[in-house]
Amino acid sequence: MSAPSSPPARSGRLARSPVVRRDGQWWLVAGSGSILATDPTFTGELDHFAAAMADADQAVAVLRSEQSGPPASHPGRQR
Repeated sequence: MSAPSSPPARSGRLARSPVVRRDGQWWLVAGSGSILATDPTFTGELDHFAAAMADADQAVAVLRSEQSGPPASHPGRQR
């Protein structure tokens, strides 16, 4: 198994889930309290998911910036 990439440094809830990253640690949060996630396999998967979400957010930001830029010319296309 390859080493997980570093998760995003920021703290916060992971994709509307009951999982929160605080001070580099994953916590499972419920109305009755929080539990520190300590299983390395589980936290590794959370790290991978967080990295994938960050990559997806970046890709969406790039697409949005491209769409808000000047219109691209389309040779042969008339308006």
